Amino acid sequence: MKRAYYLPAMAAGLLIISASCHKKDTRESGSDDTLPVEVSNVVTDSVTVFKEYPGSLIADRSADVMCRVDGYVSGKHYTAGEFVKEGQVLFTVASSSYKNAVDEAEAALATAKSENEYAEQHYTAVAKAYESNAVSKMEVAEALSNRDQSRSAIKSAEARLADARTTLGYCTITAPMSGHITMNEFSAGAYVSGEGSPVALAKVYDDAHVIANFAIEDASFLRMFENPNNRHLIDYKAIPIYFSEKLPHDYTANLDYMAPNVDASTGTIKLQAVIDNKYNELRAGMYCTIKMPYKVDPRAILVRDASISTDQLGKYVYVVNDSNKVVYTPIKVGDLANDSMRIVTSGLKPTDRYVTAAMLKVRDGMTVKPIAK
Repeated sequence: MKRAYYLPAMAAGLLIISASCHKKDTRESGSDDTLPVEVSNVVTDSVTVFKEYPGSLIADRSADVMCRVDGYVSGKHYTAGEFVKEGQVLFTVASSSYKNAVDEAEAALATAKSENEYAEQHYTAVAKAYESNAVSKMEVAEALSNRDQSRSAIKSAEARLADARTTLGYCTITAPMSGHITMNEFSAGAYVSGEGSPVALAKVYDDAHVIANFAIEDASFLRMFENPNNRHLIDYKAIPIYFSEKLPHDYTANLDYMAPNVDASTGTIKLQAVIDNKYNELRAGMYCTIKMPYKVDPRAILVRDASISTDQLGKYVYVVNDSNKVVYTPIKVGDLANDSMRIVTSGLKPTDRYVTAAMLKVRDGMTVKPIAK
């Protein structure tokens, strides 16, 4: 009986010893329940800080295509929306009456020249006769007056002919400059009364360059342009421009105008920036976003924007200290930089490392196994 009792007790003891050895082996192998987490070091870099403003585009230049004569539109010689070159014929207006006026002016000039020829010869003859006392001094003066009047008549006739030819030229309407042209307001066959008051038939936009119009509040003006710190590092000739829909090409603008005054009704200052429209993708009237640089921070502290969390107290990150313990760290943040990094204005040091993944699995004071990423 004693022997039967002894055997089960011995078996139980062996099991306990085996389990104890297994736990000891596990500890010695380094396996534990410490959570591995990805961490990254805080980045310190020189960063340009931007502020975004809404704006709209206008053409660098635009001009109305004007009709300055009366008559029927006899022809339209372009397609709406196409690019036209300066001097290209766009419209023609029936010109018979203006052609007749040119013919009349030419005839009047011919008559004036003929009369002047006679007056010149007569004066020469009278002046010679006066030398031999064949005519009186009064006759010489009269011949001289007639000659001078005939010369003046030629000048007047030449001026009237020039005016008539200029008016006739208005019957052929050309592009005042190169650019894209709008639809015409008058179709072929329509009557236009442009002689008394010129009438706009279409409009040409020179959009080889377009201008972004926008406004900034006066406080931003002081921050951007009155603060000399690192201003020399800001490139105002390459301001990023964005559109509501992604275009095939990226664009920058050259700031070339700032209003000398603040608009009292809005408290803003008007600015303009020129954009090179070399791909012909931009049109007047498009809305855009101007990403205006206003300062450079040469030693900005940056963390991944996706690693920042928010609670009732504000923004925070999980810092992993030298003991590999998680520390809940409130921070204050600034602008986004380099698309995915966020500027931290307070709360972090350049030597800190922070959790970049599995933020929901960690908590303040937890010991973790940091994995650098």
